[in-house]
Amino acid sequence: MPPVTWIVVLNWNGAEDTLACLDSLAGAMSPLCRVLVVDNGSTDASAELIRGAFPGIELLLLPSNGGYAAGNNAGFRRVMELHAEYVIFLNNDTIVDAGFWVPLVETLKENTSAGIAVPKIFYRESADTLWYGGGMVRLSTGLISHVGLRKKDAPEFNCPGSTGYATGCCLAMRCRDFKAVGGFDETFGMYAEDVDLSLRVCSLGLSIAYVPSSMVWHKVSASFHGNAFLKLLKKLVKKNVGVFRLLRKHRAWTGMALYLFMFPLRLAGSFVEVMRVKSSSGSTKQGE
Repeated sequence: MPPVTWIVVLNWNGAEDTLACLDSLAGAMSPLCRVLVVDNGSTDASAELIRGAFPGIELLLLPSNGGYAAGNNAGFRRVMELHAEYVIFLNNDTIVDAGFWVPLVETLKENTSAGIAVPKIFYRESADTLWYGGGMVRLSTGLISHVGLRKKDAPEFNCPGSTGYATGCCLAMRCRDFKAVGGFDETFGMYAEDVDLSLRVCSLGLSIAYVPSSMVWHKVSASFHGNAFLKLLKKLVKKNVGVFRLLRKHRAWTGMALYLFMFPLRLAGSFVEVMRVKSSSGSTKQGE
């Protein structure tokens, strides 16, 4: 029997995004590629809406929201019961090409030294602008960043090869490798658990493969209304906590010191970015 790939989509009170994601995944669904939606204790009737729109979808209902890592780990345990050989973790706020999964799985099949395969990811609101074209991580300095962030797509981002880390927005692995590293570290809660997973995969002597022929579009902070400004500030705080936890876990003491030293500048830069986005959102609303 050919190997089966399962795509795990984690949902928490995001039925609208999840339904759009599943619409884009409809062309990928086949006996060789299945989709599992993990509902992380939603309170917005997500499960009913998803079942109504996709009655044949595999749905795992969790009693409460345990966060990104715990939700995806639960999804992994379920697809293992369903005899998965490859698993793709995909954010629910994405849309994909119907065949996006094929280059990822083919890379893992053909390149035995690759432990994770990760696609090229664009902003959903700006289809030719990159959100992720690879990842850079230097624990010694606390540097963690996306390659090509906010740049227009160009030939330089079309070269497959090894990269520093995979983003949890979308990554593919052999199930045996994900099991071998112990899955996502649930102590992170939110942010940096994908970098941690990548580092642990690399500790096994495996690499992270960037596969630009696989393309995904990610809805990144697309809607700024109501208290979204405060939500974004909260997100920035959680992100910094996640990075600090990562540096501490991997004993990157120099990186921790430099990260703390640079924290005020990082915070100021983040605040400027938040204000820019808020101003842009306000201008859009006024023009509607």
